[in-house]
Amino acid sequence: MTSAPRSFPWWLVGLFLAIFSFFTDDYIIAGILPDVAAGLDVSEPVAGQLVTVFSLTVAVATPVAGFVFARTDRRRLVLSAIALFVVANALAAVADGYAVLVGLRVLAALAAAAALPAIFAAAADLAPDDRRGRYLGSLSVAVTGAVAVGVPLGAWIAVTWSWNATFAFMAVAGVVALATVGATFPRVEAHPPTPFRDQVRVLASRQISAALVGGAAAVMGGILMITYLAPYLVALLGRDDVRAPVFAVFGVAATVGVFGGGWSVDRFGANRTLVGGMAAFIVLMAGLTLLGFAAPIPLLAFVPLVVVWGALAYWSATAVQVRLHALAGPMTAQALAMNSSLGTLGVAVGAAIGGVVLDMGAVLLLPLVTAVACATGLLLLLYAFRGAGASGDPVLQHASDDHSDRTDSTDSTDSTDRTGDPT
Repeated sequence: MTSAPRSFPWWLVGLFLAIFSFFTDDYIIAGILPDVAAGLDVSEPVAGQLVTVFSLTVAVATPVAGFVFARTDRRRLVLSAIALFVVANALAAVADGYAVLVGLRVLAALAAAAALPAIFAAAADLAPDDRRGRYLGSLSVAVTGAVAVGVPLGAWIAVTWSWNATFAFMAVAGVVALATVGATFPRVEAHPPTPFRDQVRVLASRQISAALVGGAAAVMGGILMITYLAPYLVALLGRDDVRAPVFAVFGVAATVGVFGGGWSVDRFGANRTLVGGMAAFIVLMAGLTLLGFAAPIPLLAFVPLVVVWGALAYWSATAVQVRLHALAGPMTAQALAMNSSLGTLGVAVGAAIGGVVLDMGAVLLLPLVTAVACATGLLLLLYAFRGAGASGDPVLQHASDDHSDRTDSTDSTDSTDRTGDPT
């Protein structure tokens, strides 16, 4: 007897759009950095700290929000947070001072931080047992998609209209997410918060903490280059009229890379995808470092490297998510939420370090800093995931011993969800 067909999870589309909007708002400054700096009469390194402010706020506030709002109705919480996000960006579109824009960035970041734990927890509760990893992974891919699609789109809007219009676009994106979530997201009863001791075990486990820190280091390196791509292009190519098309090429290639990495996980396994993708990316960054000594270089020589760069930038993202899911077991929702939180911390640190490199006048050394950060991340991820591919047994299985009824269902889920790739 065949099972009844499942209805399409439209609620997942709404949550995907919400996360995509939140993280696009974080990264979009990268594509409009020179425009924001000129418009606010500040230097590009100072303008780049708008990324740091947003990311650091999300990184710090997300775990706190998970505890504070644990018993709040999730539908009401997510809708309220998106509404606040829309207001913050609408006001940013008419802001005319740096200090005001910083405050509005903090407000938008607090809205994102309030919603993220509720979104991941609700997705874990609403997903079928045999698709939980896939559904949660697809939400995490919204983060990478924000860079792959959102940043080039923001750059195009800024070049076509103005940097203020980019924030207006983010407000509109928030309205679309708000309408979709409002129409599709069911009421989900808020469960009592996971005991603090169990949440600490997620971070205290050597493998989980190494995976989270390693992922953050890799994100730090990747975003560092993207945040300051505009001044890097000027230094490497000797021209300032190709920013929008270069971002567009990067975005298309990165989108292909996200889905190509998911295919690679299914075809070759998460470990091979992770090592191959990150190692190739590190080699490319080393090559760009050497290429800086030949600056300025022709645009036609650089475009193929942008294609490879974009494709490799997020090739390993799905592999990390699948392995993290296998390790976290019953703590998957918390681990993925913390992965997003630490990823934004990596963005904040990367933007800050990139600003220092820019102030030193060493913009052509940004690829070298990226290579070192990503190599550190790869080593930590290899340590975290060693042995995880053989059985997929969660290293935190003992954390659910006090909840045996949850453990039984999770054990069966892990065996089918290990390859839960969002593509």
